[in-house]
Amino acid sequence: MRTIGLIGGMSWESSAEYYRLINQQVRDRLGPLRSAKLLMYSVDFGPVEQAQHAGRWDDAALILVDAARRLEAGGADCVVLCTNTMHKVAGQIQAAISIPFLHIADPAGQAAVEAGALKVGLLGTAFTMEQDFLKERLMSMGLTVLVPEAEERQAVHRIIYDELCVGVISEDSRRIYQQVIESLSQRGAQAIILGCTEISLLLKPEHSALPLLDTTELHAQAAVAFALAQ
Repeated sequence: MRTIGLIGGMSWESSAEYYRLINQQVRDRLGPLRSAKLLMYSVDFGPVEQAQHAGRWDDAALILVDAARRLEAGGADCVVLCTNTMHKVAGQIQAAISIPFLHIADPAGQAAVEAGALKVGLLGTAFTMEQDFLKERLMSMGLTVLVPEAEERQAVHRIIYDELCVGVISEDSRRIYQQVIESLSQRGAQAIILGCTEISLLLKPEHSALPLLDTTELHAQAAVAFALAQ
């Protein structure tokens, strides 16, 4: 079994989900007492979040490059960045290490294509919804990517940082997300990519009329597939 290196802490609420999902999937594939070989470097989210909102992406990249190098030095065979938004600096991380970087958009896009959902709605932070670093990678796989309208994007972003990242799950916020999904459905979306690793803490399949493609779960599956590949 290869060792998975996780860069976590952004937020630790969703990083804990990665740990749970990866170990559950290894157990399901190998047997009840089996678990994953993992290294996690969990960063302090505060300086990263401040750099995000100040537009200091290179400063945030330095933090994550350092984490990736530490994972490689510790024996990791791949790096999994446990956040969608910071994939904005994925290229800088991959360039700094000699082991594979497993990009979060690839399993999500593949799942959409396999489901025949070539027009998808994308929910995430404002950075993810408004900038191209995730959308372009998804579009390169043949997908049309829709994002919510401006006021809806503000609400989605606020709920992520003010509530989900600090473990607050609100029924009112769930209804807001459901309304956003309905709007995307009316615009032609065939599935919704949960392009923030915290959103699956709030939204489950039963909360949406459209299929939900959870990047956290799909990224974890990709990590397990890598770890167990012969």
